[in-house]
Amino acid sequence: MSDPKKTSLHAQHAELGASFTDFGGWDMPLKYGSELAEHKAVRATAGLFDLSHMGEVWVEGPDAATFLNTALAGNMAVMKVGKAKYSVICNEAGGIIDDLITYRRGDEKFLVVPNAGNAPVVAAALAERAAGFDVTVTDASAETSLIAVQGPAAVAILHKVVDESAKALVSDMNYYAADETTVAGIDVLLARTGYTGEDGFELYVPNAQAPELWDALMAAGAEHGLIPAGLACRDSLRLEAGMPLYGNELSLEGNPFEANLGPIVSFKKEENFVGREALEAIKAEGAKRVLVGLKGLGRRAGRGGYPVMKDGVQVGTVTSGQPSPTLGYPVAMAYVEPAFAEIGTALDIDLRGKPEAFEVIALPFYTRAK
Repeated sequence: MSDPKKTSLHAQHAELGASFTDFGGWDMPLKYGSELAEHKAVRATAGLFDLSHMGEVWVEGPDAATFLNTALAGNMAVMKVGKAKYSVICNEAGGIIDDLITYRRGDEKFLVVPNAGNAPVVAAALAERAAGFDVTVTDASAETSLIAVQGPAAVAILHKVVDESAKALVSDMNYYAADETTVAGIDVLLARTGYTGEDGFELYVPNAQAPELWDALMAAGAEHGLIPAGLACRDSLRLEAGMPLYGNELSLEGNPFEANLGPIVSFKKEENFVGREALEAIKAEGAKRVLVGLKGLGRRAGRGGYPVMKDGVQVGTVTSGQPSPTLGYPVAMAYVEPAFAEIGTALDIDLRGKPEAFEVIALPFYTRAK
């Protein structure tokens, strides 16, 4: 087995005392000190994340929009330049290869951002599906770094490292939008998306300039309480925000409808996208299982893979679960049989032979104050 890859910020993480873990084939910071402190910083002030393990695939050419409408389940052609859209790429059976964000950077230019472990698979699938279209698919993942500033202080921090003329661009940028700008003297693609449930920005930058950008953001954020944040708190933050994680809530064995992602599948578009026929049948038949949120009524948390029970009979399985640092009680996401998916349904999670009481509640668990 080959050694995990290192991002261009690995030295910065090591200097900050990070504990590393293998994630999607990358040696990534799990935490720098306390994952709880990092979680709370993102909720209260700001956290700085290295997301350079994510993929970046450019799709360019006259057929770019039509091609992406064939390759992805969502309708990319209706997206305006400067906007972003969440979607999924499926196989012929409707199974989810990955969930991803696509940015429209021009009439004929898109940036597709897949998850770390799936980036090579998605890039290969897009290249294969491009046959017959007037498009160029370029996998820029190896040359591109991605840094995220997440938290209520994100705008104030970025205002310290952009020119006066760019401050309005930062503060006025809509959610799920992106634009080119200069941050700390470095040209970046700035996007306002995120995976924490907080306000925040992602900065796409060539690898060579990532360390300088990271250091500038750390310095600018010091007075605002910014701290570096690792994958451990990223997972607890996204769980509170009810956001699915590939490999937990999403997989090739699953489909968008059972994962509550039906609204992002477009059957209105003309294109016969990969998996369309299978997904139309799945929608017509109804999901065999449903992704729900579970609130713990006690103190003990369920974990991924634990059985979900009703009156001693298994009716589902936990996909993600842990104590919620923000809310003060255990939360979990789980797939359950549709008959047990209604809000308020009392269920148990089997914690190694001992039932723990939970109830079905609406997702997300946490929503930030606007």
